[in-house]
Amino acid sequence: QVQLVESGGGMVQAGGSLRLSCTASRSMFSSNRIGWYRQAPGNQRELVAGITTTGSTISADSVKGRFTISRDIAKTTVYLQMNSLKPEDTAVYYCAAGATGWNLYNMGYWGKGTLVTVSS
Repeated sequence: QVQLVESGGGMVQAGGSLRLSCTASRSMFSSNRIGWYRQAPGNQRELVAGITTTGSTISADSVKGRFTISRDIAKTTVYLQMNSLKPEDTAVYYCAAGATGWNLYNMGYWGKGTLVTVSS
């Protein structure tokens, strides 16, 4: 049963914008915090931004001021608006859900990922 589905990746020039979407099942959306993670070739997977069940958000220092995480409760969807994209943002972006914490091992559910490529 697929519970997290990402969309919105693609190729964009530096300085451009993309919006990623993560649609979760209703039960998962209401009971788990959801985060966006990314993994670039040769790098470890890292947290980009996350949102809790109460709407509190967290984001990595590297994306503060450029990326915004938000959610649409009615659509059980979490968005990652990415502006002022840089080549170093190139990675596979994953949506993940977990009950507590933001470490990788806290997130029990993962989407398949969507590729974001930023050209210089």
